[in-house]
Amino acid sequence: MREVTDEFLLAIAGIAATLVGTFIVAVFFYLDSALHRSRGAAGSTPDQYMRAGTRWVLIAYSLPLIVALALVGAEPVWAVVAFFVFAAVLVAATVDTTRRIVRWGATRKSSALTANEILTSLAVVALAVLPWLLGGWVPSRADFVPSLLLALAIGFTSTATVIMSVFDAEEMSAPAPEPAAPSRGSATRRRRRP
Repeated sequence: MREVTDEFLLAIAGIAATLVGTFIVAVFFYLDSALHRSRGAAGSTPDQYMRAGTRWVLIAYSLPLIVALALVGAEPVWAVVAFFVFAAVLVAATVDTTRRIVRWGATRKSSALTANEILTSLAVVALAVLPWLLGGWVPSRADFVPSLLLALAIGFTSTATVIMSVFDAEEMSAPAPEPAAPSRGSATRRRRRP
């Protein structure tokens, strides 16, 4: 296997940091949107699912950020501890979002969100065990790289899926166009008739 350089790990951390920042800005835009306000109270089922999904994506992006930085700047044992903690939290968040998606109406019956939930759940299981499958009891720096890249990929695909589902929800809830008002000429003609 190739040697993993500090520059490569820092590049992964930089990409993860950029995605975290961009995602946080997108969350603020969503919270200020008419769609968020139209979904009702903060305890509504779609709102709870969006909260759980937001937490999940932030954890998925934070895993490669923190673990890559720990691999570069700390002892290997701290990288293993950071990976183990973030992977465990990501698994717990995956269970929570899966529980919410099977609830009636959690995603407004979006098949894209359901498919994404299934695929990312499988990817989280793979992500959590890959370093130990590749490196045995003591994984090397290179053994963590596939999991870090997988975390970036599933975070990105989940973000894209949620964005597309918001567009779909907006399209479904858009009011029908109002009929055009009759022109003055046609109203005048109607009045002249006896």
